[in-house]
Amino acid sequence: MIKTIARALTAAALALLPLATTTPAQAAETLSLHDGIEALPQAAESRDGYERTKFKHWIDEDKDGCNTRAEVLLAEAVTQPTLGTGCKITGGTWRSYYDDTTVQGPSGLDIDHMVPLAEAWDSGASQWTAARRQAYANDLGAERSLVAVTAKSNRSKADQDPAQWMPPTADAQCTYLSDWVSTKLRWSLTVDRAERDTLRRLAAGCENTDVEFERV
Repeated sequence: MIKTIARALTAAALALLPLATTTPAQAAETLSLHDGIEALPQAAESRDGYERTKFKHWIDEDKDGCNTRAEVLLAEAVTQPTLGTGCKITGGTWRSYYDDTTVQGPSGLDIDHMVPLAEAWDSGASQWTAARRQAYANDLGAERSLVAVTAKSNRSKADQDPAQWMPPTADAQCTYLSDWVSTKLRWSLTVDRAERDTLRRLAAGCENTDVEFERV
């Protein structure tokens, strides 16, 4: 995925959210995928009380006229689109790494929360403040948190974890595992037993894969 300075600038704005995180940002860490999986705390999951509206998302945090969805599209474009009035995006191309597909124009793309909002809720976000959930749902501070992919692949994934869904493209799977584990570590989210067992099993084929993250 091609990233641009736009994401870094928006990340700085997100950092100003009051009560968005419980602790200051920490230094970036790099672990092997295996060690990253073992660093994830294990806990039972519960979806009690979940509502998608509890994660306010696709906001224009830096007040530049472009919301989070648009910021991700601009950051990940392989061929830059045209940006019109009101942050209207036309043209451009993107590469959906889940299914190894090139997409022409933004209409065929969804912005996927790497760890879906419902899964985040199950894994600890139910205990967060509304401000921290908003920061999570609009996380431009890490390129692994949000990703532009085909609408088809995103809707196939829905709110499933790796025990239930993995990208259909074999070459994408180690990257996906790294992105998943990095996001959970970044936000101090837990895994359940089936999820951890699946991560361990799949990671056996990703010997040279690392996870990089900065806790918030």
